[in-house]
Amino acid sequence: QVQLVESGGGLVQPGGSLRLSCAASGSIFSIHAMGWYRQAPGKQRELVARITSGGSTNFADSVKGRFTISRDNAKNTVYLQMNSLKPEDTAKYYCNAYIATMIQGDMNYWGKGTLVTVSS
Repeated sequence: QVQLVESGGGLVQPGGSLRLSCAASGSIFSIHAMGWYRQAPGKQRELVARITSGGSTNFADSVKGRFTISRDNAKNTVYLQMNSLKPEDTAKYYCNAYIATMIQGDMNYWGKGTLVTVSS
């Protein structure tokens, strides 16, 4: 059993910053990749940023230059630093991890999500 727990969401004014965290715990052998997706009301879930075990990253075009992603492998934690936030960044942000588990092999996991609201 693996759990992903997100934190760091909230209300922020346009131009502000937030840092999201996601910690993975449970029967983890190793983590292949971790990332963040978001879903705004009435829209499909979309990739925001992703980082592999080797540190390779990719970002949605809409967040390039404003968001950075990093991970602490020792803590099984991924971070999303969001700067210059815009109202269109308002969404529920979900942590995702592709994990090699000790019992079930490679599995894909989702967190429950954390709400980010950008508004004045």
